[in-house]
Amino acid sequence: MSQKMVITGGAGFIGSNLALALAKENEVVVIDDLSTGKVENLEGIDVQLISGSITDLDLKAAFEGSSCVFHQAAISSVKKSIEDPLRTNAVGIDGTLKVLIAARDAGVRRVILASSAAVYGTSPRLPKREDMMPEPRSPYAVSKLAGENYARVFQELYGLETVALRYFNVFGPKQDPSSEYSGVISRFIAILLEGRQPVIYGDGEQTRDFVYVADVVRANILASESHLSGVFNIACGKSISLNSLAKKIGDLLAREVRPRYEAPRPGDIKHSLADISRAQGIGYFPDYGIEDGLRETIRWYKEHSQMSAPRPRSLKSWPGVSKTS
Repeated sequence: MSQKMVITGGAGFIGSNLALALAKENEVVVIDDLSTGKVENLEGIDVQLISGSITDLDLKAAFEGSSCVFHQAAISSVKKSIEDPLRTNAVGIDGTLKVLIAARDAGVRRVILASSAAVYGTSPRLPKREDMMPEPRSPYAVSKLAGENYARVFQELYGLETVALRYFNVFGPKQDPSSEYSGVISRFIAILLEGRQPVIYGDGEQTRDFVYVADVVRANILASESHLSGVFNIACGKSISLNSLAKKIGDLLAREVRPRYEAPRPGDIKHSLADISRAQGIGYFPDYGIEDGLRETIRWYKEHSQMSAPRPRSLKSWPGVSKTS
C-alpha cells in the first residue's frame, strides 16, 4: 500500500539512494537546500522536491499526511563543524528539534534519524557497541548525540516513535569524489581512474568499517517498518586497513597503486569496527561485503566518469522532480 514518506536531505548521497528505493512504491517528498545535495541525484526518480532548509521551512505543512520522516539533513563534515560550530548547531541540533516538533504536530508515526559513529569518539575499545559511553570530539558528533537524545525524549514524552541509525563509513554510487568531505573510497576510485595516485594520511594501517549504501538504505526501510526504537549501529561488522583498501581498489581497476603518505590528520581515529548485533533485531544483515560493494561502486563511477557535467537547469525541468513554495 502506497504511503507518503518525507526525506530531509534527500538530494544528498544517502538521501537520494533512499529516495530511489522508496519512490518505487510510495509518494516521496524530498526536502533539501541543495547546499551539498544535487538535483541531478534525483533525475528520473518520481519525487516532489521542496527546495529549502529545514531551519527555515514550514515543516509541519510538508509532513502532513506522512507516515514516516527520514531525517538525513545535516552538515556532514567533522572538519566543517570545527570551522563553523554555530552553523552545525543550527542545522544539526536546532534543525533536528524542529523536525521532531513538526513530525509530532503533523501526526507522523515514526522518525528515522541519521546519526553517526562519530559519537563514539576516539576510544580504542572495539567493537563499538551502542551501550558504550559516547565521547563526541567535534561539534558534528555533539550534534548527532543531541539529536539521538531529543529523539528518545520525544518518544518518551509525546509518543513519537523514533530510531537513530549510527552510520559507520558509508560508500557507494552518487558519493561526490570532488567534495572535500567525501569518503575515502570515492576519492580513491576517482583518482585512480584519472591515472593519479591516492594520498593516505598516516601509515595506512588505520582500519575502518565500510558499509555499502544499499545496506544503509535497507536499514532505514527496515527501521521504518519495525516496532523497535532506539539506537542501532549500521555497518558491515568487518574492518579493513586503508592500505588493503587501496590495493583492493587497484586490483579491481587493474591499476598499480603506489599511495603517497602524508602526516596523520588531527582527530583521526586509528581503528573503527561496529558490533551490529543489536541491528539484527530490526532485521538488518548486510548484503554487501567490501568487495561486492566496491565492484558496484566502481561500475557506477566508470559509467558516470564518461558523462559531462549537466548544464544548470531549473528544478521543474528535471524528470520526476517538481518544486513547491
